Amino acid sequence: MTNIIVAGAVGLILSMLGTPLAIRLFSRRGYGQEVREELQQGGHHSKRGTPTMGGTVIVLAALLAYGASHLAMLSTPTVSGMLVLFLMTGLGAVGFLDDFIKIYKQRSLGLRSGAKALGQLVVGAVFAFLVVRHPNVYGITPAETRVSFLRDIGPSIGIVGFTIWVLIMIVGFSNAVNLTDGLDGLASGATGVVLGAYVLIGNWQLRNNCIDQLGPNCYWVRDPLDLAVVAAAVLGALIGFLWWNAPPARIFMGDTGSLALGGVLAGLAIATRTQLLLIILAGLCVIITLSVIIQVGSFKMTGKRVFRMAPLQHHFELKGWAETTIVVRFWLIAMLCAALGLGLFYVEWMPR
Repeated sequence: MTNIIVAGAVGLILSMLGTPLAIRLFSRRGYGQEVREELQQGGHHSKRGTPTMGGTVIVLAALLAYGASHLAMLSTPTVSGMLVLFLMTGLGAVGFLDDFIKIYKQRSLGLRSGAKALGQLVVGAVFAFLVVRHPNVYGITPAETRVSFLRDIGPSIGIVGFTIWVLIMIVGFSNAVNLTDGLDGLASGATGVVLGAYVLIGNWQLRNNCIDQLGPNCYWVRDPLDLAVVAAAVLGALIGFLWWNAPPARIFMGDTGSLALGGVLAGLAIATRTQLLLIILAGLCVIITLSVIIQVGSFKMTGKRVFRMAPLQHHFELKGWAETTIVVRFWLIAMLCAALGLGLFYVEWMPR
């Protein structure tokens, strides 16, 4: 438990103090945000030039916080924790390249969609290859080649099927968080509540681990404590960043942050054996992604748009809702989704 507290506290302090430094550095170098033309009329013109790539602060603060927690407790990092952090950092690097191209070419679009997807797939494939290897002394690997909901369910889908499934999760959720970004503090708050849920899930799995307490409702998860430490480190870094990212934002996370955060959520879901539960926990991101799918599908099939603009948050902007109203109400939806997911997780564990 001390590891979790140290990771969260260090991540918070580093991010809180490091973000102003990043704001000054990025401002001097002209690393400012470009805004989509159709959003200019919605008041987003004032955001043009706001420093972006703030996700670098989140990633670095989380990595340092994770290392500091193990150093403070004189413990060894686990394979599960390191793999999730690798996934976060790798996708963050893809996002960083995307952000840098936007800044360098002074446009709102960075990497071409194919190149961006390729980067996500390469990082995801390495993660999928490694996550079913490296068994501990009890023969438990960070993940099994099975689909999971509240724990592993059904038979093995094989290494090929599992790899495809993992890639769908990684690309899907990294893009979902990316789509959720766009309003000051929206993605930070929405992913923060999911990370908080995974701190609780990892701690609960530790207390009911089959290695220490064999029973019908125990969990065969390799490194639940360290996964909770990872979630706490990223959460602390995210809260420190949100202090400066809250409306009106002084810095944006950019694709560097959104892809990294989506990756860490997918990695935590895979390693804690709660893959399908993430759809509920991160329900707001799923809803926003569905709004884009519906909008594109409707326009291609009928030539008509369902929403004034997608993703969904921009639809409400064009309806005249204040940005802070949208952000707070969407945060409330995110909290309700996380609470529902945690409720299901706990009810399934309860002895019958």
